[in-house]
Amino acid sequence: MRRGTIASMFAAVTAALALALQPLPAAAAHHREAARWTGTWEAAASGTVAELPGQTVRNVIHTSVGGRAARIRISNRLGTAPLRLGAVTVAVQEAGAPKSPNTVPGSVRTVSFHGAATTDVPAGRDAVSDPVPLRVPSGANLMVSLYTPADSGPATYHRSALQTSFIAPDGDHTADPDGTSYTTTTGSWYYLTGVDVLAAPAVGSVVTLGDSITDGSGSTSSANHRWPDRLAARLRELPPRTRLGVLNAGVAGNRVLLDGTGPSALSRLDADVLSRSGVRALVVMEGINDIKGSPEQTDPAAFAAAYREIVARAHAHGIRAVGGTITPYGGNGGWTAAREAVRQSVNELIRYGGIFDAVVDFDAVVRDPAAPDRILPAYDAGDHLHFDDTGLQAMADAVDLDSLTGKDTR
Repeated sequence: MRRGTIASMFAAVTAALALALQPLPAAAAHHREAARWTGTWEAAASGTVAELPGQTVRNVIHTSVGGRAARIRISNRLGTAPLRLGAVTVAVQEAGAPKSPNTVPGSVRTVSFHGAATTDVPAGRDAVSDPVPLRVPSGANLMVSLYTPADSGPATYHRSALQTSFIAPDGDHTADPDGTSYTTTTGSWYYLTGVDVLAAPAVGSVVTLGDSITDGSGSTSSANHRWPDRLAARLRELPPRTRLGVLNAGVAGNRVLLDGTGPSALSRLDADVLSRSGVRALVVMEGINDIKGSPEQTDPAAFAAAYREIVARAHAHGIRAVGGTITPYGGNGGWTAAREAVRQSVNELIRYGGIFDAVVDFDAVVRDPAAPDRILPAYDAGDHLHFDDTGLQAMADAVDLDSLTGKDTR
């Protein structure tokens, strides 16, 4: 090869390398930053229920932020046999009708997995779909319809959805725009554990890890009045540079230290928090079921160790960890003076133990000043443990939005 040719090639490579190392133009950098997946909705797997062979379930879920495409998360995590999905679609629910099985005309999209319209999810595993070209609205209802053609064994589900979803008992109706064939309703979510959106006007998401209080027990069904829903409404008022999607990882009956209703908070942390898309912050508000239901697990030191492990694992993924104090339950059948002492000790650890990056003092916001071991009557759903819509709004309002990103949200 001639010396001049070699010199020319070297000069060309050098120029190309220099060009590659130059900063991206602002518009290109913004595009790359925007083209990210962000979690807009989540439901943690809480157990199993009988399968629905030959039927279609139309799960109704509520988005926290929108985007220009969707990605669906399906779980067979608690199943014992491969889950066969014969068809999956996603659509926008008919506007203003949270208890209607009808879709917005023209919004039904086929969901594929590795390019195929059908898929098998092995027992103990999850599956994430291909991107679905659908303009996803913010603060709106989506419908994810799944057809299971055969018996796939126990169905992984989220029992307490507090949302009306629908079942078509006679075949594949995933592509139906109207809900005529959906003659049965359900209050649970089947197989569906998450929805991500592409290029959301947000910087990421926050996961709320908790039990029935976070899951929404006591709130109005199909109204999206859980405290994480109300937090999402607050966050939607922020500019995109500080906005976050909200992922609700609450499971009614869940505990921090022991498995029970669903895997414990410690054992499900990877699946329900750390593996989710775009997570920037985590709010941990869990422990009441350990205190009132497990007398052998009432050592505050055990909670401190568990919380520290959760925080350390979150930090390893670059996630801020916010601790929520445990709310009162005086008057509930599980209350005793000894357990109340444990709750107070654990709350002191959360407030002053230096475990978390920030603290939201739910206890201080909802307790009755005249009887601090009890919920304010105006917030009590009736069982002296859970909150009505007003109480859940107060909990959402107690979260300092700055604590979720560590930035000024003004």
